[in-house]
Amino acid sequence: MLVLVAPGQGAQAPGFLTEWLDLPGAADRVAAWSDAIGLDLAHYGTKADADAIRDTAVAQPLLVAAGLLSAWALGDIAPGAVAGHSVGEITAAALAGVLDDDAALSLVRKRGLAMADAAAVTETGMAALLGGDPDTTVAHLEKLGLTPANINGAGQIVAAGTTEQLAALESDKPDGVRRVVALKVAGAFHTHHMGPAVDALAEAAKALTPADPKVAYVSNKDGKAVTSGAEVLERLVGQVANPVRWDLCMDTFKELGVTALLELCPGGTLTGLAKRALPGVETLALKTPADLDAARELIAEHAA
Repeated sequence: MLVLVAPGQGAQAPGFLTEWLDLPGAADRVAAWSDAIGLDLAHYGTKADADAIRDTAVAQPLLVAAGLLSAWALGDIAPGAVAGHSVGEITAAALAGVLDDDAALSLVRKRGLAMADAAAVTETGMAALLGGDPDTTVAHLEKLGLTPANINGAGQIVAAGTTEQLAALESDKPDGVRRVVALKVAGAFHTHHMGPAVDALAEAAKALTPADPKVAYVSNKDGKAVTSGAEVLERLVGQVANPVRWDLCMDTFKELGVTALLELCPGGTLTGLAKRALPGVETLALKTPADLDAARELIAEHAA
């Protein structure tokens, strides 16, 4: 059984869309999306520097567009389940048929702008903690006033909070944590700092008419496979200010009988977690179009 996953913010890198736009029809597709949401996705995906694409209002629609473009390049796919990490959940919602591509990009554009506005209120950020016992780490973060914003499994938890709280973490790591790595994001996402963005996204969601997912849609909230399109949309809104439980998503993949995991562009982060948490599951990350043939072979072997 194949699980198709979409990465979240921080996976972007300068120029990562360049080779994808060389595919026949890709540039026109991205240009149409750009016009629809008022953001030059081709520019940001090919010419912009790391600081420019770190901007939340840019990074989020750019990542969703990249995921949708790489899925389109694959052709027909019949995964057993889909999931996305953080903003990747919007990509997954489109892959599952809950939203069409235009609706997904419109929603993520509003999400990125609203979260950028919320992040501007207080100087905040996020950092990944590698190693350590999860319970010990979570308790230590809460002692420092930080939120375990992403519990990713495979020995990784992401802390979020103010710059002062993150500085305290650097000098006071939880027992067993090997490294603390600052992430390429511009705010404390999936925490109470994002409360205003929830309100803005809820208003934007009122204009959408979601369909029920055509395949299992595994939610970041609790790893549950959600069968109602309305509930998927409701969870997309609330998830902005609540922790991502990718560890529980991977538990659900196991229960569903996953045999292969394919990560859409810009792949790498989620396949890395799966290699450690899902032994025996074949993984592949779509980084460039050169990976498409291998991805199609994986799909042919493992998809329904």
